[in-house]
Amino acid sequence: MPELPEVETTVRGLARVLDGARIARVAVNRPDLRRPFPPELVQALTGARVTGLGRRAKYGLIHTDRDSTMIFHLGMSGRWRIEPEQIEKHDHLVLETDAGHVLALNDARRFGSVDLVQTAALDIWPAFAAMGPEPLGDGLTAKHLAKAFAGRSAPIKQLLLDQAIVAGLGNIYVCEALFRAGIRPDKAAGQVSRPALGRLVPAIRTVLAESIAAGGSTIRDYAQPSGELGYFATAWQVYGREGESCGCGQSVRRFVQGGRSTFWCAKCQK
Repeated sequence: MPELPEVETTVRGLARVLDGARIARVAVNRPDLRRPFPPELVQALTGARVTGLGRRAKYGLIHTDRDSTMIFHLGMSGRWRIEPEQIEKHDHLVLETDAGHVLALNDARRFGSVDLVQTAALDIWPAFAAMGPEPLGDGLTAKHLAKAFAGRSAPIKQLLLDQAIVAGLGNIYVCEALFRAGIRPDKAAGQVSRPALGRLVPAIRTVLAESIAAGGSTIRDYAQPSGELGYFATAWQVYGREGESCGCGQSVRRFVQGGRSTFWCAKCQK
């Protein structure tokens, strides 16, 4: 599943051709993805000018001058394609700008979603209202994590994936951040020391920033809107590296937490 860096990279790629553009044509090529497309989507977007793009957690935001925002989620396999040579079977939503640029939302598995929300109501949209702070924003601090984890026996990795605690973190980057901070992924969150949390916050920010700079991590179907692949996977220190050395001489281990694979080093993470 595309995680925060992949969505951020996608939004930045779309902004190059969409920001400030007027949407001249909208085509919805099937009735639904994970849920139905908004029935008013075509009418609301056709003729609208894009006033800006953004991201909240793993959602991309396309703001318009009609005081509405299109929210997209890439699901498991979604990606935007800019200037496709031809429209493909899984290009379920197609936008064309007044300058002739074509953008297609491709989602073979159809686990993604598209919503239309009044821009002024974004903060109270149910999916956003329940979210914690952005990991790259000022709201993520060691104090915030200490308060959220206090008295909790659940493993720290599981709680970091809870969008109500931190918005947008996913499996890959939580594994990598915990490794950089030297924290065992199965340690009870309430028992993680304040100094360790003080290491964790910058580790989260650094790994996300590095991945964004690298265009994200290409796994399975993900590619940037330009068609380029994200190459941060080459910098993974533990994720997907079971049996390989993490650099300390010990082999990276894997176990399953909450249905997801967790990768870690028993020597480096305590």
